[in-house]
Amino acid sequence: MLMRRGARSPVALALVMESAIRTLGSRHLTAAREKAFPVSWDQFHRDARALAWRLASAGPFNAIVAITRGGLVPAAIVARELEVRVIETVCIASYHDYKTQGGLKVLKTIAPEVSKLDDGAKILIVDDLVDTGATAKMVREMLPKAHFATVYAKPLGRPMVDTFITEVSQDTWIYFPWDMGLAFQPPIKDGAG
Repeated sequence: MLMRRGARSPVALALVMESAIRTLGSRHLTAAREKAFPVSWDQFHRDARALAWRLASAGPFNAIVAITRGGLVPAAIVARELEVRVIETVCIASYHDYKTQGGLKVLKTIAPEVSKLDDGAKILIVDDLVDTGATAKMVREMLPKAHFATVYAKPLGRPMVDTFITEVSQDTWIYFPWDMGLAFQPPIKDGAG
């Protein structure tokens, strides 16, 4: 394995991330979410490519609908691997404080010219995670014939998706790489700098 000078090995990076997550303490891990599952950029990329590999036989797809914001990164990877050029978004806010799900709010719907493609049957919906299934249910209602894929799935939401790569327990909190430095990084808008 080639590594840049001064770069940390994947094992060392995982240990640092695990240590950083432990230092978060109860600030970000509620009683219902006691287990932490940190995901590095490398791991997420491997998992998203594995998702694309699994989806190759389910296609071809004429368009991808990414559920923002978590679905943007896996949608880009899957679109590249499956050579899908039409990428649309549906914007639904569900996590309001980075640790608990709140009420769902549709911020942007799917463009009609995309949702009407082949009656939705050749559309692929992509998200990073299905948790309780609430967001997935809402998007399923918009595109009932679409194929729904996520990188990670929890038991409550798993019945809502057609394809996923890794199942984690319901009480596990996944720390995605875009939310992590060596510790939790709040968005810049919230005063982080």
